[in-house]
Amino acid sequence: MGRNGGPDGAELVVEAPETAAGTNVGDSVALDGVCLTATDVSDGRIAFHAVAETLRRSTLAALEPGAEVNVEPALRAGEPLGGHYVQGHVDGVGRVAAATPEGDGLRLRLEVPPELLRYCVEKGSLAVQGVSLTIAALSDDGVEIALVPHTLAATTLATLRPGAEVNLEVDVLAKYVERLAR
Repeated sequence: MGRNGGPDGAELVVEAPETAAGTNVGDSVALDGVCLTATDVSDGRIAFHAVAETLRRSTLAALEPGAEVNVEPALRAGEPLGGHYVQGHVDGVGRVAAATPEGDGLRLRLEVPPELLRYCVEKGSLAVQGVSLTIAALSDDGVEIALVPHTLAATTLATLRPGAEVNLEVDVLAKYVERLAR
């Protein structure tokens, strides 16, 4: 991962040969849950421009060259949907409060800002760093998530430590329900 930029945003370049093989300029690709548009694709790398608004609302501004990120191309029409609708529109940033081994998995406790926590329900969905996850438990200031071995192996979530900031996206259907119920 490489980046440079300033108040006008940042240029991000990600080495992701498998994803790059199926990506064209103009396609949407999510990095740590942030939907970005590919500006260049070559030699197994994808380039993006993240605008200032995106950098303010996510953890992308804190990325250093060499950092690992979760990379996911957009869902194509007709493909099976195995999780919840994740748009890549990060709602805010949370913080890892604890990461505790639990059997072969990991129990993640996240502090979630109140304006996002109201959309969280037990057994509901929350995207963390772009990974669709099930909420195992709720508290007054956050959620707990039980991560299974496959998720730990296939994502960057196994490297999370207390204090780390994470991109959060709540279930868009919950936001629509709230707005329609007003």
